Amino acid sequence: MQNLQNFRDYYEILGVDKDASSEEIKKVYRRLARQYHPDLNPGNKEAEEKFKIIGEAYEILSDPSRRSQYDQFSRYWKQKGFAGGKQTPKPKGWGDRSNSRSSNQEVDPSEFSDFESFINQVIGVSSRQDTRNGSGYSTSSTSSTSSTPTDPFRTPRTKVAYTVNTPPRTTRRDIEARLTLPLEKAYQGGNERIRLEDGRSLEVTMPPGMVTGQTIRLRNQGIGGGDLYLKITVDPHPLFKLEGSNIFCQVPVTPSEAVLGGQVEAPTLDGPVKMTIPSAVRSGQRFRLANKGYPGENGKRGDQLVEVQIVTPKSLTDEERQLYEKLREVESFKPRADLI
Repeated sequence: MQNLQNFRDYYEILGVDKDASSEEIKKVYRRLARQYHPDLNPGNKEAEEKFKIIGEAYEILSDPSRRSQYDQFSRYWKQKGFAGGKQTPKPKGWGDRSNSRSSNQEVDPSEFSDFESFINQVIGVSSRQDTRNGSGYSTSSTSSTSSTPTDPFRTPRTKVAYTVNTPPRTTRRDIEARLTLPLEKAYQGGNERIRLEDGRSLEVTMPPGMVTGQTIRLRNQGIGGGDLYLKITVDPHPLFKLEGSNIFCQVPVTPSEAVLGGQVEAPTLDGPVKMTIPSAVRSGQRFRLANKGYPGENGKRGDQLVEVQIVTPKSLTDEERQLYEKLREVESFKPRADLI
């Protein structure tokens, strides 16, 4: 007797029990899809093939109807006489297949000589020639309803056209994903590649001026044509702090810069800029750089608030020490005069 070829144990491929729940199968699939995704294994043909087989297994086992058909098939396919020769009796519950087929009829596994033919029938194929029982006929899945058959009694060579099982349309569903960005990237926007939990990798164009808590809608990138909603989180920055549409930062200055004033360099999201501080500036005093802040909802930028911090050197050269000692001898400023 002829044995069926190319049978794949989808439960073994995913590493789940035959009574595993749909949620468990989905969880395992997502983990394996991420592990073998082609983007994470560039040039690895073995990983690419594994990714395809994992997807095929999930496509069957995630759909209750297809999973039931697969379970029936895998239960009977090794029985003697199942394929070729004397046909094994049909399992209980399988429909009468003597009439024209329709998209909602169950599949009789005893009609198939190999596993590939069975799976093609379950998931639907665009076109193929089938020579079962010695008579050729064509199948097509280009229509959701059965096409009008030609008269099968007009000639022995007549081919009957019918529609095979069409995969059910996935329910349209919106999904949400989280995206964390550094402040500079959130400010500039631009192209960003994201990887979703279902294994897909997307390159999207992000708008400039994103803020934590903002949601960006990507049409038709969800499940079954639904939408994808990206929830944005902006990482804290070591120099800049957002205060509404204003940006706050601290700039250290030396004692001599604080006393004499002049130009100092301050960092901004657009790069360093020169700013002028007055003489006798105090530590903690703030200055405003107009239009150097963050873009608001109306596109208008806020200001950057620069706080001066007077810092003293941790070490001095001999010349610097001598000058500071001389300055102490001659300086007239008495900061503690009011305390005595």
